[in-house]
Amino acid sequence: MKNIKGAIFDMDGTIYLGGIPFDFAIRCIRHLRESGRRVLFFTNNASHSQEFYYAKLGRLGFDPRPGEIMSSGDVTAAFLTRNRPGKKVYLVGTPELWDEFRRAGVPMICDRDGVLTDPDGKPDIVVTSFDTTLTYEKLTNACTFIREGAEYLSTHPDYNCPTETGFIPDSGAIAAAVTASTGATPTYFGKPYRE
Repeated sequence: MKNIKGAIFDMDGTIYLGGIPFDFAIRCIRHLRESGRRVLFFTNNASHSQEFYYAKLGRLGFDPRPGEIMSSGDVTAAFLTRNRPGKKVYLVGTPELWDEFRRAGVPMICDRDGVLTDPDGKPDIVVTSFDTTLTYEKLTNACTFIREGAEYLSTHPDYNCPTETGFIPDSGAIAAAVTASTGATPTYFGKPYRE
């Protein structure tokens, strides 16, 4: 441990499960901070905003500090603004992720609920994610746009998200449905991908 200068912690199912923190994780992170090591938190779960995760980690006793939290949604938004500036996006994601994309300056062709704001417009890119507000309309729109040539990206490949009551379908499961319908495989972000 003496050569380790910092640690990056996954969140869902690693340092907590739903709203239940793991005591050993709190103790470990406290020890790392007290020994002068840097602590970062990274989650593939893009269904919530950074503000949500700061509040949750604080409430659970992890004492997150500014600049310590990132999600696969943040990575995807950064990729879009750096590598696809000005490209219009259709998002299959939660309203919180939509807000994160908007704050990053990603041009959206749908509202927070996935409803098209320009019915005649077509996106350059479709992004799917862990969407707890998924509707058949969103899924249909995504598949149609991909069949019509939109680039296909996904925030992360996880098939399941662990909760206190068991696993629930995650981003990879939604992407699998889109792939089954369109034959298109997305470019994934988040762990374990390089981006």
